[in-house]
Amino acid sequence: MGEETFADYFLGEKDWGKKLEIMYYLKKRTGIYYDNTVIFKTLLTKLFLSYLNLYCPDVNVDENIVISARLLCDCKKIENSTDLEKIRSYEKRGAEYLSTLGFDDNFCRICEGVNRYTIKDNRPIESDILELTDQFGGMILNRPDRIGFSFDDALVLLQYRNLKDKDNKLIEQFIEFINKMNKIEV
Repeated sequence: MGEETFADYFLGEKDWGKKLEIMYYLKKRTGIYYDNTVIFKTLLTKLFLSYLNLYCPDVNVDENIVISARLLCDCKKIENSTDLEKIRSYEKRGAEYLSTLGFDDNFCRICEGVNRYTIKDNRPIESDILELTDQFGGMILNRPDRIGFSFDDALVLLQYRNLKDKDNKLIEQFIEFINKMNKIEV
């Protein structure tokens, strides 16, 4: 049997808290992109997956794969870049990097599909989940150039601007999930 790859190690770890710790050390060692926005979007993804398991049992995805992909899909993102070519290619570069760590083509395709810069058609459903949580999470977070949008405004922008005329298989379920979350009083 062959030598264990980083992919084997990472996917073999089922505890998402330990995955966060692995990501912290991976960033220290390799300089990949990993910050609090990644953690937030991963938590949002985890909550959405729980919602799907409870309310949409016909949606069959591997939670470990999706959580792992959400943690790693931005690994080659460049913070505060103004170069459109770099912005449009970071997911492809990330997928290529992940393949060097032992991740299979399907996993790399899921990660590359988080946005629609390179994979526009025949996207894995896992990419649709990443796309929803990435875009919505990014809109509700504060950024240096703007304050975060309200849940309602972010949903409107997601549905009628960002994903208008796009085939995201889970957008309706995501809208229902966010509306339920928005009603929870803490």
